[in-house]
Amino acid sequence: MSAPSSTDTGSGLGRVNSLPRPELIKQLLACLDVQRWAHEIADRRPFADAAELYAAADAAAPDLTDDEIHTALAAHPRIGERSQGSGTSSTWSRSEQSGVDAEDAELVTALREGNEEYERRFGHVYLVCASGRSGAELLEILRSRLDNDRATEMRIVADELRKIARLRLARVIES
Repeated sequence: MSAPSSTDTGSGLGRVNSLPRPELIKQLLACLDVQRWAHEIADRRPFADAAELYAAADAAAPDLTDDEIHTALAAHPRIGERSQGSGTSSTWSRSEQSGVDAEDAELVTALREGNEEYERRFGHVYLVCASGRSGAELLEILRSRLDNDRATEMRIVADELRKIARLRLARVIES
């Protein structure tokens, strides 16, 4: 059996290529809530393969502005706090943070306190690509980043947003 082509609407990539623009943008915004990024990707269709889609995603957001970063961060819950929403982004976030044991009261408290300290220092939610990481790893990363200056932290956050977007794009293709 041959692999589906990029125009096969049954395949994930074929669906990405054939979705009406507003629907595709809605799905892309669940990956990274940055309008410019979503629109630029939608404008680059059709994609021959997943690598081309990922390249378009990378090219669309090489330089996120502070305003775009803050908009995107608003869609992310604190690390260690389960998103209560029912939308795609909330569902993905719960899955991505599955390494945090909600029953570990000491860890949950340390994450809550770390999040609060981070937010006081930087003025926004702590963000890290949590997929495949334990709660202890996420806490260690949080603590290590508290010593960063604002410019360094904004670069790290932008990189983390792009990592999360790439992982979520894979989910869009697979759906």
